[in-house]
Amino acid sequence: MLHDLATTFLRGLDPEQAHKLTLMGLKAGLGPKEKTEDDPVLATSLAGIALTNPVGLAAGFDKNADAPDALLAMGFGFVECGAVTPRPQDGKPRPRIFRLEEDEAVINRMGFPNLGLEHFRRQLQRRSGRPGLVGVNLGANLDSEDRVADYVACLKELRGLAGFYTVNVSSPNTPGLRTLQASGALDELLARVVAVRDEAPVFIKIAPDIEDREAADIVAAIGRHGLNGVIVSNTSITRPESLQSDKMGEAGGLSGPPIFQRSTDLVREFRHVAGPDLAIIGVGGVDSPETAYAKIRAGANAIQLYTGLVYHGPSLITEIKEGLVERLQADGFASVADAVGVG
Repeated sequence: MLHDLATTFLRGLDPEQAHKLTLMGLKAGLGPKEKTEDDPVLATSLAGIALTNPVGLAAGFDKNADAPDALLAMGFGFVECGAVTPRPQDGKPRPRIFRLEEDEAVINRMGFPNLGLEHFRRQLQRRSGRPGLVGVNLGANLDSEDRVADYVACLKELRGLAGFYTVNVSSPNTPGLRTLQASGALDELLARVVAVRDEAPVFIKIAPDIEDREAADIVAAIGRHGLNGVIVSNTSITRPESLQSDKMGEAGGLSGPPIFQRSTDLVREFRHVAGPDLAIIGVGGVDSPETAYAKIRAGANAIQLYTGLVYHGPSLITEIKEGLVERLQADGFASVADAVGVG
């Protein structure tokens, strides 16, 4: 309750200031801590990695891997840090985050601000040997002349330090980045990435704005290069007619409930094309047990959230987990895996 009140207070501040204060609090040990063990029905596997629950934190919150263990302590089953780029960068000019209060959504055009690969590597080295699944979102510098080389450099430097890696080719805030989702460019990217990978799973994160028919090409590329899964999806450049906020016209990627249906439909399409074995993480508009369960039933092995925390606070994590237990048991499922892709 106290931490949810803090969330309400923070929403009265500038979004970036609120985010900075939140991370400071987490690093100081002031974050909430889950006191109960996860119900066994929530135990699942993601690309061969055992999880006590399928609820993860999406990339973008902890850009520099400053507080992954504090975030895991909140009750997440896994945490994805980043995006990290080879060189430090400030990102796009401010203001660059906009809360669409009426829609419980966010538009951001951050442009991968982060302290760079060296800082990120040191942070992961400090937590080496600690429990909990921490992944890394790999990005490219805004002014990079060879973006594929940026992904390769980040992965090469971070080998052995993360539980999984995500090749982020879908941010709308790095000009030209999404062209790497095209089949020819994607093959080159994935071939160079897998050449330097370690044993940890590698995912690719795609945009919700692709056509359904492109899912088959992406799944085929994943298979050709031996990747482990796909994260569906990043933020959207589209603006649904349902938006009410007067900030809907801001440039950047839209996240939250307005992209829930599209991202969930795309999860379903990827599961249909890929079959049962490909690991899929569903992201986009998860803000309740209902939306989390819908992603799983559509085909997600696990889910991630971020924007939902902005509006509902950290108690949302426990609410989703408890709600998933109720729904799984009510539908007669013995585990999360039993519900993946059932419709």
